[in-house]
Amino acid sequence: MTSLETKLARLRTLLAELPSALVAFSGGVDSTFLLRLAHEVLGSRCAALTTVSPATPAEDVETAKSVAAALGAAHLVVDVDELAIDAYAANPTNRCFFCKDNLFTVAAAEAGRRGLAAVLDGANVDDLADHRPGLQAAAEHGVRHPLVEAGFSKADIRAASHALGLPTWDRPASPCLASRFPYGTRITAERLAQVAAAERFLRAQGLRELRVRHHEHTARLEVPVADMPRLLAPGVREAVVQELKRLGFAYVALDLQGFRSGSLNETLAAPETRRAGGVTPPALRIR
Repeated sequence: MTSLETKLARLRTLLAELPSALVAFSGGVDSTFLLRLAHEVLGSRCAALTTVSPATPAEDVETAKSVAAALGAAHLVVDVDELAIDAYAANPTNRCFFCKDNLFTVAAAEAGRRGLAAVLDGANVDDLADHRPGLQAAAEHGVRHPLVEAGFSKADIRAASHALGLPTWDRPASPCLASRFPYGTRITAERLAQVAAAERFLRAQGLRELRVRHHEHTARLEVPVADMPRLLAPGVREAVVQELKRLGFAYVALDLQGFRSGSLNETLAAPETRRAGGVTPPALRIR
């Protein structure tokens, strides 16, 4: 067997050991792949849970619903409000801990209500080296991460998803909208809606991978370097500036370094990044 086939076999074995499971499901690359395999192995003993809040792009909610339906998996959609958690809204460097703590609290309650034995998340081995405070929340709630346990990287997940015919195999990453704000900038429903509308407009211009970083009065646009000519094309640049100013930004800036995930983590000291992401919590250690 190839390395990928070995990992797939390991993942199926891990899932088969579970009596039942609830998958924390965003509709993204990782959680879709995990739900596909969990539903294959566990059938009706598996369900998906998606939480919806002001920080969730509306398009992502619709994607999650359609993907879960296509997979034939039971799908629970629960409204939450992380903004009511002051420690989250204040946007500290460990903001994701409070988001994930809320998610896993809801997931544990729903799993208990439905008699599902385990809560699963779609973390992969690449996440262990990044700034991921949410991993600590997962550890505290006893959440299982089968993709980590089976040794899947992001590239593995995309390759396996493509082989399985999943429509998400090449989907760009879509983290929650709170990730667009520099740490320390308070997150509000109005600011989240402002970012969501700006990104929706940019996608309408044919841009697929992008971020609108909210720096108070300034929108800092991140797109791949190869897409910059499209953004700067006559007519497009003017339309983008006009729309983002209409949304309330005074300045519209293009980041010449280009798109990169987690760019706001670049201001963090290396030791803090390693503490939050590079140390593997007990619940994530590969067996």
